[in-house]
Amino acid sequence: MPDTVRDNTAQNRFELDVEGAVAFANYRRTGDAVIITHTETPPALRGRGVATRLVEGAVAKIREENRKVIAGCSFVADYLRKHPEAGI
Repeated sequence: MPDTVRDNTAQNRFELDVEGAVAFANYRRTGDAVIITHTETPPALRGRGVATRLVEGAVAKIREENRKVIAGCSFVADYLRKHPEAGI
């Protein structure tokens, strides 16, 4: 089953459920952009690509809204450097 990232607008974060835990990426909307300000992966899931899958899903959702993706944390900045097509 593919990963399903959801937009939890009540908490301003994208979420990904993995093995009973939740990885998330906080965000702030501004005009035509979404700034991802922080990503968090539960310790038991780190080093397994969960944060990358979370950011991939978040970027896809942001792009579906025809908004720009802005990195507000180092993990997202690294992701966008590696995948320049995903950003602006």
